[in-house]
Amino acid sequence: MTERVRGFTLIEVLVALAVLAIALAAAMKATSSSVSTAEEFRQRTLAGWVAQNRLNEMTARADFPVIGRTEGKEEQAGHSFTWRIETSASPNLSFRRLEISVYDSGNDQHALATLVSYLANAPH
Repeated sequence: MTERVRGFTLIEVLVALAVLAIALAAAMKATSSSVSTAEEFRQRTLAGWVAQNRLNEMTARADFPVIGRTEGKEEQAGHSFTWRIETSASPNLSFRRLEISVYDSGNDQHALATLVSYLANAPH
């Protein structure tokens, strides 16, 4: 009596490879999404720091800005940002309302960070 050797058929091997390929593709997509989310969080954090820097500088100088719009550029951690400050009046004439928006350089359609604050007219 001869002993019969049983192995995997070609179809079984191909099915196993297809399942493995699908699993690896899903893992790559999840990793890519995670990296993208981390980068966006980094950009938003840096943009928030730029907005805080603008406000802190104006506070330290005791500025009482004129009503209108100011724009500028700032680098934070090796990345360039564009900031825009919209200054408006408040019901109390001794205060100015500031809305500081920070954008990725080259894309001023979507603010990465927005900070709203008030500055008082400090007596000199």
